[in-house]
Amino acid sequence: MTTIVLIALLAVVAALLVWLSLSMAAAEGAVSRVTRASLNNRILEVQTDQELTQFSRMKKIDKIHKVQRLIADRFATSGSCAFFRIVCNVFDGVLVASIVSLCGGVLWVQLVSGIVAGVFIGVVSILVRPRSAGAVKPVDIMLRHVRVVGLAVALTPFAKVGGDKVNKRHHHEQSELSDDEELEKLQLEQGRATIDRLVEANDFDPEVSEMLRNVLTLSETLTREIMVPRTDMICIERGQNLQDFLQLCSRSGFSRVPVIGDDVDDLVGMAYLKDAVRATAFNPDAMTRDVESIIRNPMLVPESKPVDDLFHEMQRTRQHVAIVVDEYGGIAGMVTIEDTIEQIVGELEDEHDRTQHSEPEQIGEHTWRMPARTPIADLEDIFEVDIDEDDVDTVYGLLTKLLGRVPIVGASAVTRGLRMTAVDSAGRRKKVSTIVVEPAHVEPGEDTGKQQQIGGQHVNDRHDTAQDGHPSQDGQDNTANRHEQGAA
Repeated sequence: MTTIVLIALLAVVAALLVWLSLSMAAAEGAVSRVTRASLNNRILEVQTDQELTQFSRMKKIDKIHKVQRLIADRFATSGSCAFFRIVCNVFDGVLVASIVSLCGGVLWVQLVSGIVAGVFIGVVSILVRPRSAGAVKPVDIMLRHVRVVGLAVALTPFAKVGGDKVNKRHHHEQSELSDDEELEKLQLEQGRATIDRLVEANDFDPEVSEMLRNVLTLSETLTREIMVPRTDMICIERGQNLQDFLQLCSRSGFSRVPVIGDDVDDLVGMAYLKDAVRATAFNPDAMTRDVESIIRNPMLVPESKPVDDLFHEMQRTRQHVAIVVDEYGGIAGMVTIEDTIEQIVGELEDEHDRTQHSEPEQIGEHTWRMPARTPIADLEDIFEVDIDEDDVDTVYGLLTKLLGRVPIVGASAVTRGLRMTAVDSAGRRKKVSTIVVEPAHVEPGEDTGKQQQIGGQHVNDRHDTAQDGHPSQDGQDNTANRHEQGAA
């Protein structure tokens, strides 16, 4: 009789340990997802619930306060839950083996019974998925098991040692983050890990998985990383007319251009090609109107703004272009909604974009068409000249340096008896892709290093940096010649 009672008692204890193991697993999944803000909201809900008695209200609030103390050191709490979950699974196997021993089973039967019991509990844990429940309703799970979790934390003081080490390392790496920011970062890391597992399992196309990764990094990417810098901006002065603006749009390929005053920091507004066409399509006399007559108020954003916030703000305000402002209030660059989309799907091109030639091509007796990235060394070999420009490496960089501004289609300059003319552009940003190089017919004694510019383009006066990241040789202000009127 005593043996039967002991077997029944051990079976009940084993069942309780299974329940405790599942509870610890659920709490372990919930403790990393509970925030102080959600607990404060729950306190407000309890305080405003008129159906609760004062005793019930205070009892629930006390539970919430206990959960707040537990998540104050969520790493230690999670470690305590994991420890008790493992211990419960081990003791379940031992108890089952003990029950078989009391029933007269031999040693090998006891061992097999304990192993089978452990495997069975593992299968039950997989089917029940307590951690998923903790992830879906973390606050409810923590409130339900707060006493058991509190007891587990009290019985495992050694878990706080490991938790303190993790907290110090986390604090050193992340500095001080709010509770919600810390939770958001944890969820992003879990999301990346999930995507990596899906890719490894071949459940997703690699391109789709790459887009998902890019979506998760939008909140970590700042506007300054995707903007067009002010050195590459195409602008127009407020004194120019609509005909100049239409010519600039036609040659540059841009439909939205900043209108400036004395310099780029003197921003007047944004001019849109659609507005100019609407004003001049049925009224040719409007061509002489100032471009300032069609400007719109620009959207200004700080360069430290996360890209996901920028994208949502541009969606909400129905703006496709924004001017980026630095910490001192100066113009740092320009960003479009396409720039934010490219962070997800990659480079975007339309039917008007042309691809660059891979190699220089001879198109005349002494005329060559060269890709913008052609090294200057190739140019020297073809025309047997010595360019002697150490601060630029490509023909595009050389043309940019000679012009003192960002070249657009039609821009031309002469150096060492060679005329370089931008004739083609590619990509959504309409960057010059092809340059034609030919001998220049210069008069004797004329300085072959003199630059010649054409076009109705104006760029900013910050010339401390040239295209491709190479320093500009002439850092002086080119205000007198940065907008020369020419044929489009």
